[in-house]
Amino acid sequence: MSGINRRKVLSGTAALAGGVAVSAGLATPAAAAPAGTGEAAQFGATIRPGDPLYPDLTTGNNQRFVARPDYIKMIKSSADAEKALRDAFRAGKRVSVRSGGHCFADFACNPDVEVILDFSEMTDVGYDARRRAFYVEPGARLINVYEALYKGWGVTIPGGICYSVGAGGHIAGGGYGLLSRAHGLVVDHLYAVEVVVVDDKGRTRTIVATREENDPHRDLWWAHTGGGGGNFGLVTRYWFRSPDAKGTAPQDQLVSPPSTVLVSAVDIPWDQLDEVTFTRLLKNFGAWHETHSGPDSEYRHLSSLFNVSAKAHGSLGMFTQVDATVPGARKLLDDYMAAITAGTGIKPGALTRPTGELPAMPELAAPRTLPWLQATRLVGTNNPTITNPTSRGAHKSGYMRKNFTDAQIAALYKHMTRPDFQNPDTMLVLFSFGGRVNAVAPDATANAQRSSVFKMCFQTFWADEREDDFYLGWVRDLYEEFFAATGGVPVIDDRTDGCYINYPDRDVADPRRNRSGVPWQTLYYKDNYPKLQQVKRRYDPSNFFRHSLSVEPAKR
Repeated sequence: MSGINRRKVLSGTAALAGGVAVSAGLATPAAAAPAGTGEAAQFGATIRPGDPLYPDLTTGNNQRFVARPDYIKMIKSSADAEKALRDAFRAGKRVSVRSGGHCFADFACNPDVEVILDFSEMTDVGYDARRRAFYVEPGARLINVYEALYKGWGVTIPGGICYSVGAGGHIAGGGYGLLSRAHGLVVDHLYAVEVVVVDDKGRTRTIVATREENDPHRDLWWAHTGGGGGNFGLVTRYWFRSPDAKGTAPQDQLVSPPSTVLVSAVDIPWDQLDEVTFTRLLKNFGAWHETHSGPDSEYRHLSSLFNVSAKAHGSLGMFTQVDATVPGARKLLDDYMAAITAGTGIKPGALTRPTGELPAMPELAAPRTLPWLQATRLVGTNNPTITNPTSRGAHKSGYMRKNFTDAQIAALYKHMTRPDFQNPDTMLVLFSFGGRVNAVAPDATANAQRSSVFKMCFQTFWADEREDDFYLGWVRDLYEEFFAATGGVPVIDDRTDGCYINYPDRDVADPRRNRSGVPWQTLYYKDNYPKLQQVKRRYDPSNFFRHSLSVEPAKR
């Protein structure tokens, strides 16, 4: 039920029922209905060519990727998912799975897809007293998840910044955000997952897999802790309970965000930079993260997003957030900013215009203390570049275990200042990593990157299809020159740690682009890939769920 009284929940009244739901729809007119409201409420529409909705549902956030399916099936329940999957399998249809539509590659939308199974109407967030865990349906957008969990129970998951990302794919790939240095990845708090699977005879079943050691389906839970979306079945629900949760009170089952955060947003104009100062600035960033990314670092409560934008943008932008409730929070922030700008002579100014995932935030030129949810809305709901639904984009990722080399920064400077490159919507995004993320063993979850200090996303956005070759060529040239010493990709070694599956890039599977000899599967999954293949063989033996970077079933 919606609008549940929080006091009653916290006093234990909720334990009398199986679950308490809070609607988390983002202007969704047909949210998943509560059980018992009629069969029609549990089954979504089928959208075919000719329907006015069809064009909007054949593509996602990246207009490079468009499907022409026979139909799009809107899913509203696990029963709906079972039927839709069974029908598509028996008809021999190639399917894809979509929750939020933010996929950076062609997993959900491509010309080979005959049926899109769309979960965007499954948006509920609530508390399941029987499992002592909070549930999130796959179509819920991240900002709605945060609002529902925090307003209802004062808890959260350490997920990403962008408000409109769907929970389904974000969680399956690992999930990361500004609270991850303090609390780990989203999947470090995943307790269970409900998945609709199909065998090689077309028989469908719905399985709830938990992290309990004696659960016969525990490996299916494990596969959804970083194995990537669209690989094993149809996720219809996730449950979250932190590993150290105690008691039965809902507010004690999941991490709480800080009540207030100290935030800073600054702008570094390109006219203050030459190659020497640019190099020093980035080396400072890398050195600080090498030093302060241990699981118990006092700086684990600080996280920063640094947009190293192309010169055509005019400036670089940095947003930093610190838990304002920890002792000496202001000193942590001041010392961080001093370390980043040390020896450069740079004088950061106000962030007066948007840059990448960051909106204009001129009011944060001097650090301010804000309520956590207010800060989350501020930085998360107005990032016009990455959420522009009409743009085309290219994205490449890399995890760094050590600081940049001189050659890497030289490659970045060269391509970001190219005279013929005039696109302001281009940046290398540097994300603070490490902290409690690195407290987890690489094989404890499917997400294996547990010793990195910062994460990178190379990205550019444009509007015109006729410019695809130019922009794809630019980002490929930069990326491959940046990683020239290791065959054009971030191999698994003492300096780099592969790629992030939630920033998928088909180029790493192309030997013309990936000349390292390291398979793309290793770049994303490291030593965890063979186990993922075994899970795939058990739960999707016919390889029905597949896309351009999907897990292949083990041969035996």
